[in-house]
Amino acid sequence: MTLRLYDTATGEVRDFVPLQTGKAGVYVCGLTVQGEPHVGHVRSAVNFDVLRRWLIASGYEVTFIRNITDIDDKILTKSADQGRPWYNLAYDMKRELDKAYDALHVLPPTYEPAATGHVPEMIELINLLIERGHAYAAEDGSGDVYFDVRSWAAYGELTHQGIDDMEAATDADPRGKRDPRDFALWKGWKQDSEPVTASWPAPWGRGRPGWHIECSAMAGKYLGDAFDIHGGGVDLRFPHHENEQAQSRAAGGRFASYWMHNAWITTAGEKMSKSLGNTLSIPGVLQRVRGIELRYYMVSAHYRSHVEFSFEALEEAASAFRRIERFLEKVPEVIVGELPAAFSAALDDDLGTPAAIAAIHDAVRQGNVHVAADESEAAAAVAGSVIAMLSVLGLDPADPHWSQGSASDSGELKGVVDVLIAGLIEQRQAARANKDFAAADAIRDQIAAAGVEIEDTPQGARWKLTGQN
Repeated sequence: MTLRLYDTATGEVRDFVPLQTGKAGVYVCGLTVQGEPHVGHVRSAVNFDVLRRWLIASGYEVTFIRNITDIDDKILTKSADQGRPWYNLAYDMKRELDKAYDALHVLPPTYEPAATGHVPEMIELINLLIERGHAYAAEDGSGDVYFDVRSWAAYGELTHQGIDDMEAATDADPRGKRDPRDFALWKGWKQDSEPVTASWPAPWGRGRPGWHIECSAMAGKYLGDAFDIHGGGVDLRFPHHENEQAQSRAAGGRFASYWMHNAWITTAGEKMSKSLGNTLSIPGVLQRVRGIELRYYMVSAHYRSHVEFSFEALEEAASAFRRIERFLEKVPEVIVGELPAAFSAALDDDLGTPAAIAAIHDAVRQGNVHVAADESEAAAAVAGSVIAMLSVLGLDPADPHWSQGSASDSGELKGVVDVLIAGLIEQRQAARANKDFAAADAIRDQIAAAGVEIEDTPQGARWKLTGQN
């Protein structure tokens, strides 16, 4: 079956036909590092991580770009409120974002460009748009430069809107604009309210790039004038992605062939956002469940489905994932398996992760039947296919990533705990070998009561302190 993806530009599910055979170029809009990441932020990263993993599993060589916006109005405002340099805030929040991605086993991108590292490319692109008659410097002395939306007849094609039906762009003082919908490509330096460090020299005077030009310049640098897939949250469709496409095509590029947008995680029916005060930080949530369980919760929903977050639903998902783990624990030896047809068909159908998860649980039920019937070879084969499916989704419990300990798990502490629990682990392994799973579970509970979690992998049992991810 051919991979088919829902293209939000056309509103249709289309066969994925890459520009280069066997290769896929993907650009995903990353976060503005203005504050600590929450569950709603990380969903997008997890969704597109699954896309990337499935493309790789399908035989594609993937170039995956996810940018960082490390300069914008919100960063400047928040850093001023906190009394520290804007770049200090951006750097700290970038580190927190990296921790959040790592906690959920989101693979590092091929390249992760930061906006502040690509200002020359942005200036070059703005100059090109001015030369082509699609941008202009404001005549009010502000130093702002705007994209002339009425100069580009196709403006609005991504979101199927007419210019006259659009709201005015609120990204700059409208007095310097020819049309209220014109959006900022460059923002002149405001000497009375902005630090000079937040500005760069340009032909129109010191200033900084507008939000939209950042992604166009970075996508063009790393993927070229034309690439396969552009992704991001559904809230970015307008104005961000509409403006990206307009300015990139006005500059002569083809830009993205497919547009993919993930839906929100909501609380009380509203998008999870800092402005609404309904955020849930990643460290906070990981005090309730493991990172692998939070990832399972996110993956279980289709990427285009809105998810109403609740801890009850999260804990139900964690319980469901632990049922998968318990099956794998019952199979001491695993036969490397292939992906079941139902699983592959599900992901080929616009990344149908709910059906893919259902295929995993179907296999687990079948495997438990083999375990109960003492059919070890059949159980081992099913376990192999389960692990293969979990691996594609980034959920393989045996992946060393999930068993990485922190510094507190190493050195003398690890040695002491190894000695203390070695006997219990040996007893548990003996019980499992004798198929006395009740006794094995009882020993596991005893170890858990001491604040230690045991993870069974094909390479043997691993332990970690409870709460470490």
